[in-house]
Amino acid sequence: MFVVDENNVLIVFQDKKIRRTLYNNEWWFVIKDVVSVLTESVNPADYLKKLRKRDESLFDVFKGGGQIVPPLGLEFDTAGGRQMLQCWSTTGIFRLIQSIPSKKAEPFKKWLAKVGYERVQEIQNPELAQKRMKELYRAKGYSDSWIEKRVRGIAIRDELTDEWGKRGVKKDKEYSILTAEISKATFDMTPSEYKDFKKLKNEPLRDHMNDLELIFGMLGERVTTEITKQKDAQEFDECSDAAKRGGNVAGNARKETEKELGRPITSEHNFIDQPENKKLIKKK
Repeated sequence: MFVVDENNVLIVFQDKKIRRTLYNNEWWFVIKDVVSVLTESVNPADYLKKLRKRDESLFDVFKGGGQIVPPLGLEFDTAGGRQMLQCWSTTGIFRLIQSIPSKKAEPFKKWLAKVGYERVQEIQNPELAQKRMKELYRAKGYSDSWIEKRVRGIAIRDELTDEWGKRGVKKDKEYSILTAEISKATFDMTPSEYKDFKKLKNEPLRDHMNDLELIFGMLGERVTTEITKQKDAQEFDECSDAAKRGGNVAGNARKETEKELGRPITSEHNFIDQPENKKLIKKK
């Protein structure tokens, strides 16, 4: 049996630690730790060497062939001091597991087969993807009311990024800048500042927002989409102006709401220690 944390990241397999580190905002795992746990080999490096000889396709992947990013040497603190250890991303580790002929690898292989089957189903019926998403959030301790807002927020976000894509905005960096502009105008904080405010590290920010935070976040992105369409904004600069204006609308609404309620909308609370459906958000 394998165990995952709140972000669905592999941590422990049969009580044995598998070291991991963040690299380019993605978890990378120490390969020899995974091999050791799955095979109980006393020499995981030698086992891996033999495995690569048996599986030519895996050998090619290690050398950079195919669509999977090959393993990298990343630094870790060890008993012998700081050392470079060969690591692989989650995708790479799953590829490695497929090649390991061990009974202990079977749970992973069955799980991968199940996930693959589910993804094919979701392509044929997209409603299944939303259903599974809701089930995951319920399992993490979120209320149905919160889940509905979160799912709606995802749809609003997708529509906005679709518009940006149609209008020549480049993904990743420019999307992040525009998102930060909306957030700054809406909440007086960029997403990174907001995560610091909530004392989050690698957790998704929106998974730790309360109802009102989600609502005003949706408002900022939805109004930005409407302004972008109405003004027929093109390229980054025009879309940036629409983002600021959309965020300002939500920001002004937030400030008015705060006046009525007599308290801030933004909350430093998160749902790490207690699930959303059991945590009381105290008034400041």
